[in-house]
Amino acid sequence: MTRYQHLANILAQRIEQGLYRHGEKLPSVRALSQEHGVSISTVQQAYQMLENLQLITPQPRSGYFIAPRKAQPPVPAMSRPAQRPVEVTQWDQVLTLLDARNDKSITALGGGSPDVTQPTLKPLWKEMSRLVQHNGGDIFNYDELPGRRELREQIARLMLDNGAVVTADDIVVTSGCHAALSIALLSVCKPGDIIAVESPSFYGTMQLLRGFDIKAIEIPTDPQTGISIEALEMALEQWPIKGVILVPNCNNPLGFIMPDARKRAVLALAQRYDIAIFEDDIYGELANDYPRPRTIKSWDIDGRVLLCSSFTKTVAPGLRVGWIAPGRYHDRVLHMKYAASGTNVPTTQLAVAAFIREGHYHRHLRRMRQIYHSNMETWTCWVREYFPCGICVTRPQGGFLLWVELPEHVDMVCVARQLCRLKIQVAPGSLFSASGKYRNCLRLNCALPPTEQHRAVVEQLGEAVRIAME
Repeated sequence: MTRYQHLANILAQRIEQGLYRHGEKLPSVRALSQEHGVSISTVQQAYQMLENLQLITPQPRSGYFIAPRKAQPPVPAMSRPAQRPVEVTQWDQVLTLLDARNDKSITALGGGSPDVTQPTLKPLWKEMSRLVQHNGGDIFNYDELPGRRELREQIARLMLDNGAVVTADDIVVTSGCHAALSIALLSVCKPGDIIAVESPSFYGTMQLLRGFDIKAIEIPTDPQTGISIEALEMALEQWPIKGVILVPNCNNPLGFIMPDARKRAVLALAQRYDIAIFEDDIYGELANDYPRPRTIKSWDIDGRVLLCSSFTKTVAPGLRVGWIAPGRYHDRVLHMKYAASGTNVPTTQLAVAAFIREGHYHRHLRRMRQIYHSNMETWTCWVREYFPCGICVTRPQGGFLLWVELPEHVDMVCVARQLCRLKIQVAPGSLFSASGKYRNCLRLNCALPPTEQHRAVVEQLGEAVRIAME
């Protein structure tokens, strides 16, 4: 992040918090330069950025003033899915989304890729290079089935931050969080079983259920507090549910952090009905506030929570390093890992272990939390500016994903097809439902740096939505 972007973010936060009132004059360029110890050019660039976001307005020979504030769109209401077991659909749409990943001509707003361009990742690349040059014999051999102990020890230390006390022997390394959830589901479920999921829910998880012939029952979910405990309990009374998949921290796609009291309530419900909890914590380290939120796993006393995570969103997807803390299912998970994928690649495991051990990981996390929080504010401002009235937008508490709900008659599946011709990719909301609900919604990836090109893309997207609303 440049100096002017950092200064602009500070001022934008003050404006959003109401520290500057509508019509109030901002400090002069020279005064702000002296206050923050930056050049006059830096302040001018920061003010230009705020002007582009329509947060401030210039007045000739008078300076900059706070612009009238646009009313913020409301947050979406609690979802109302059909609460019965269904077979997951939408595979063709997911495949189309995945196929676009490698097309460099497309502006990909629909995926969940993090920003991998930051200089805080350089120590990791250097460590990987060093390992290849000096540890050839070691890294070209088979790995330990549970994963490298060096890495498992570092993961166990990291998990102390989320409140879970585990040892290296309690952890099984996998090829990413997708593989972790896959092995976890295979360890607990069989074809024909029923799993409860949040609604909306990440499409990758839904397609795992489809691939394993497991039915999903969608549970109403609040965009600010998470899954409805009451609705989940009613479903457990009515159906032979085997487990529940939850993303309680920086949820994908809604961005909420479930309050601790509700996390404990879900765990108590799982204990009462003797079901497993598959906890996906892949975005938990990217919460806006520090210390990071606790996991459900941190209150688990009987081993029924299978916590799954990875470094895919916090560091880089290409590492393919994830893990499970499977509790009572440890032996079964180890067997399913051997059956499904065998051992992992040693190089990336050893590199990540060193990256954490030497303090680089936490420095990188601090930077990414700040960047994603800033990006989210900018992208939200753009959506507010360029999208028509009548929309609802989430208020993510971390991560880099934004969920937008449009009027019910808007079909984002059709809009997404039209946008493809403009080389713009979005993720229609129907991907995040087992039965294809939420066709009037979309998820946006705000990890992308907020450049003028991306602002123009959001403007095009807003125009396409406006036409669909007519």
